Amino acid sequence: MATLNIDELSVPFLLYASFLCILIITQKEIKDKNNEMLDISNIFLFKKRILSHNKMKGDFMARHKVEICGVNTANIKVLSNEEQIELLKKYKMGDLNAKEELVNGNLKLVLSILQRFHTKTDNLDDLFQVGCIGLIKAIENFDLSHEVKFSTYAVPMILGEIKRHLRDDNNLRISRSIKDLAYKALKAKEELTNLYGREVTVEEISNVLKLPVYDITHALDSMKETISIFEPIYQDGGDTIYLEDQLDDKESRPEKVELSIDLKEALSKLKEKERYIITSRYIIGKTQMELAEEIGISQAQISRLEKSGLEHIKKMIS
Repeated sequence: MATLNIDELSVPFLLYASFLCILIITQKEIKDKNNEMLDISNIFLFKKRILSHNKMKGDFMARHKVEICGVNTANIKVLSNEEQIELLKKYKMGDLNAKEELVNGNLKLVLSILQRFHTKTDNLDDLFQVGCIGLIKAIENFDLSHEVKFSTYAVPMILGEIKRHLRDDNNLRISRSIKDLAYKALKAKEELTNLYGREVTVEEISNVLKLPVYDITHALDSMKETISIFEPIYQDGGDTIYLEDQLDDKESRPEKVELSIDLKEALSKLKEKERYIITSRYIIGKTQMELAEEIGISQAQISRLEKSGLEHIKKMIS
């Protein structure tokens, strides 16, 4: 049996082991390098996205730029807290120039607040003017004895003025109570929808708010946008069809015209006193008491004559 000579194997074995070690180390370095390159590429990609976002933001601001006549918005002065306090003291003493400086020195505050509303309206110029009104109100009502920063007081005033404008900026003037009810109904609707996972009915909203269905429906309808009856609703190369064309003219219905003719004829056949009472009550709007004093008879007689006249009309037009 041949004996194994360790010295003969030691050199090749060591060479092979060294080669494996070098290979492992090289693969690890390549992997680390790839990871490093991947990290670098991610950084470049992130920077690219930031630049793209900034470009889009810049494009948006360019499209919705607020123009202030004669004033470059980039060069608007920003007042320090100490300067504002000093100007507020001067204004409280009757210096109107100090008030103007305060307004001009806080225009950037108004512009920063407008950024919250860029999706609510297409006319930021109007909102800027409304925001300036809120700023002026804040200057006029600010109390130095409270020892708070002017901006802390001014921001809610400006926000409130803008929100009030957006709420009331409608073609139709809706009363505040109806709008408040509509907001409560919408809030209740959202809560019930999240609770039940489905669309809720007006009756369910009515049960939650403990209010009549009619009031809820009326309030929600008041929030809908109005459109002109001359709004085009269809056009296919020919004549345009407007909303007005699709509305039902109730006054021009044949049965409405016939009823009007029959009623006029029936009134003409009544006795003179009955005709006068019916006309005065249902066309002019007088009360039975007013007619009694005018004709010189009792209210009970007016009531009997009115009832008699209505009965005769019903018989003649039926």
